[in-house]
Amino acid sequence: MDNRLGEKIIQIGSGTIIKALLIVVAFVTFYYLRDIILVVLFAVVIASSVEPGTQWFLRRRVPRVLAVLLIYFVAVMILVIVFYFLFLPLLNQLVTLLSSLPGYLGELQVWNPLQNSELLSSSSVIEGFSKNFSLAQIIEQINASISSLSNGFFSTASTVFGGVLSFILVIVLSFYLSVESAGVANFLRIVTPAKDEKYILDLWKRSQHKIGLWMQGQIVLAVIVAMLVFLGLTLFRVENALLLAVLAGIFEIIPIFGPILAAIPAVTLTLVSGGMTDALLVVGLYIIIQQFENQLIYPLVVRKIVGVPPLLSILALIVGYKLAGFVGLLISVPLATMIVELLNDIGANKVAEVKRLQSSSKK
Repeated sequence: MDNRLGEKIIQIGSGTIIKALLIVVAFVTFYYLRDIILVVLFAVVIASSVEPGTQWFLRRRVPRVLAVLLIYFVAVMILVIVFYFLFLPLLNQLVTLLSSLPGYLGELQVWNPLQNSELLSSSSVIEGFSKNFSLAQIIEQINASISSLSNGFFSTASTVFGGVLSFILVIVLSFYLSVESAGVANFLRIVTPAKDEKYILDLWKRSQHKIGLWMQGQIVLAVIVAMLVFLGLTLFRVENALLLAVLAGIFEIIPIFGPILAAIPAVTLTLVSGGMTDALLVVGLYIIIQQFENQLIYPLVVRKIVGVPPLLSILALIVGYKLAGFVGLLISVPLATMIVELLNDIGANKVAEVKRLQSSSKK
């Protein structure tokens, strides 16, 4: 018997080879142009954030160009005010904190639970563990990195947006996309097949609306939490209250774990400078603010606007930071919003197809 009767012959046509080559070329192009692509995506996110405000002006019969100019002018004025009244004092507090950090770390050795313990003398196993778990070694390593951290601060700040040129390019592109009412839509029409054009444009319109509302919601949430933290820490006379409040606002981009990460430095600094009682008060302050945020602010500001689950947001932030650093961190959740919209459409189409098949089988 011929054993080849059960074999299947797989033929690879020229069209399949061309498609595979095009996919490889697309990946290679994306790799070499990833910085430019990230700049464009970041500009799209900013333009989407401006769009709700632009629509508000358009409903009041203000020309689109004038509306965008007003929004950008107000944004620039806010940045100037923030720089003068917030960034400069914040920088002073950061310099003070960096200079005082070695002293804080030295005082933290007092809170080592394995130091001067009678249990250590009666157990060689615990004694060996205590030697391996020496806070002094950790403190020495942190002290050694402080100088490099402070020396590289300005070089790190200069690369936040990939350089001054990239930052200017982001602003120019976002302004152009904001002025052109269908700038991104026209680009999508060019690169999208005709049969999918209507759906892709509808998907982009829905995603753009959610991205804009998400950005506005995150800004409102960060400002509210930062103000509450600043007022609470100032009331408890905690040092570097402004720096810790800004840190709390920044960490609000991380769902669930953001408030916890923001509370760690505040509690630690309060512990070494004010003692256990003050540290417990700060812990209580952050718990109250977190509960207030979870029960009132977050549901009203973010959850009802963007239907992205917190776990997916965390994964998006991790992947975005791993792939593209700070800019990837900023655009990760907006991209996740588009993916969620696409998955919802796929699920809805699948349910509709199942119902259609069931109804046809009954006939």
